Amino acid sequence: MDLGLFKQVSDVEWRVAPFGKMRVPAVVYADQALVREMDEKVFAQLVNVATLPGIVDAAYAMPDAHWGYGFPIGGVAAFDADAGGVVSAGGVGFDISCGVRTLHTGLKAVEIAPLKQRLADRLFARIPAGLGSTGQLRLDASEMDAMLRGGARWAVERGYGSEADLERIEERGCMAGAEPGNVSEHAKRRQRDEIGTLGSGNHYLELQEIAEIYDSKAADRFRLRRGEVVVSIHCGSRGLGHQIGTEFLRQMVIAAPGHGIELPDRELACAPILSPLGQAYLGAMRAAVNCALANRQVITQLARQVFADIVPGTHLTLIYDVSHNTCKLEPHTVEGQTRRLYVHRKGATRAFGPGHPALPGELRDIGQPVLIGGSMGTASYILAGTETGLTRAFSSACHGAGRAMSRHQAARQWHGRALVDELAGRGILIRSPSLRGVAEEAPGAYKDVSAVVEAAARAGLARKVAKLKPLVCIKG
Repeated sequence: MDLGLFKQVSDVEWRVAPFGKMRVPAVVYADQALVREMDEKVFAQLVNVATLPGIVDAAYAMPDAHWGYGFPIGGVAAFDADAGGVVSAGGVGFDISCGVRTLHTGLKAVEIAPLKQRLADRLFARIPAGLGSTGQLRLDASEMDAMLRGGARWAVERGYGSEADLERIEERGCMAGAEPGNVSEHAKRRQRDEIGTLGSGNHYLELQEIAEIYDSKAADRFRLRRGEVVVSIHCGSRGLGHQIGTEFLRQMVIAAPGHGIELPDRELACAPILSPLGQAYLGAMRAAVNCALANRQVITQLARQVFADIVPGTHLTLIYDVSHNTCKLEPHTVEGQTRRLYVHRKGATRAFGPGHPALPGELRDIGQPVLIGGSMGTASYILAGTETGLTRAFSSACHGAGRAMSRHQAARQWHGRALVDELAGRGILIRSPSLRGVAEEAPGAYKDVSAVVEAAARAGLARKVAKLKPLVCIKG
C-alpha cells in the first residue's frame, strides 16, 4: 500500500487526516512492513468508511487488515445513533459472529502424542466439516426460533454443556435483542441442519500445544500451562448469517437514497440505526450471533464426547469464546464524554481491558482473553485486553493472520495433498473433506501471524499471553 497520504504517528500507527468527504480520520495499526503488504483497496475502503454518517472518532484498521466487502476485513468503526449514525451489513460481514473459543483439556502434549491419530480421526468423523455440511440436529420452526433467541444458553438447556460454560462466553452466551421474526424463512431453511458443523473456508477445530508463555500472571488466571493441550474452535453462523447479510445488503442499497445517504461504494450499503430497516437488521444480526454461539456450543460438546471416549475422565473446560464479526451497542468515552455507540467489528476481536464490567468476575482484574487464530499449520495466540486499548479502536484487536492472497491464487500455487503430507512431516495432522480447501488455506496464503500479534501488542491493543502450536487440525 502506498504510504504517501499517511502520517506516521508511531512505528505501529498510521493516520490519514480527513479529506474530501471524510468525516473522521482513517487510522491503521500496523508496522511498516505489514502496511506495505496491505492491498491498496484497504486504504480506499477505510477512507470510504470514514465518510459514513454518524461515524465517531476514526475509521480503524487492525494489523491483519485486508480487502473485504465494503469494510476492510480487520476494520472497526463506531456510530452514534443520536447523531444520525448508520448500521452497515458490510461492516459486520457475511459470517455473522464468526469467532473463536478455546478450551482446556487438562492433558499434556506428551500424553496426547500417542493418541493424535485416533483423536484426529474421531473428531473428523463426529464433527461435520466442509461446504454444505450438515449435523445430527434438525430444527423445526419452533426450535429454530428458540435457538435464535437463546444462543449457547439454548444449547446448554438441551444438554450441550453446562451453566459454567456460559460465564466464559461473550454476552454470557446469549445476545439480547434478537428478533427471529426478522430472519427470512430462506435463511432459517439454510440453517435447519447446520447446527454443530464447522462449515468451510478457514473454519477449523484444532488441538494446540501451549508452546510459550509471555505473561505469567494472565496465563495463571487463564489456567494456561506450557506443554499442555487446548482445543480451539473457529466457526460462525453458517448459511443463516450469510443469507441475512445478503438480503439486508440488498435492501440497504435500495433504501439508502431515501435516507439521504450517498454511498461511496454500493458495498457500503447501510441504513440509519434508528430507522425501521436499521432496527430490523440489528434484530436479525443478533439472532445470527446467537446462532453462532449455539453452533460453537454444540461443537464443544461433541468434542468433549470424543475426548471422554478416547481419554476417559477428560473434561474440556472453557477458557473463553469471543466473536469477530459483529455490531454491538457499547459505552465508550470519546473526547471525555461517555457515549453509547454501535461498534462494528469486521474481522476484529473485542478486547476489553481490566475492570470492564462485561467481563466475568474472575477475569475482570486481568482483562478479556483475546483469541487469535493462525493460518493452517502455523501458531495461534492468546492475548489479553489492555487499559490503553480502551482509548484505541474502541477496545478492539486483530482476529487472525489475515489473507495475503486470494483463495483462487492459493489453489493455483499449492496442492492440498502435498500440504497434508508436508504438515504431517512436521507432526501436524490435517483432516479435511476437501483437498482444494486445504490448498486455499495454505499457510503461505496468509500474513505472518506472529508479526500481526506483535504489532497489536506494540500498539497497545492487547498484550501477549501465550503462543499455541498446532497438533491436529480438522478443517472445512
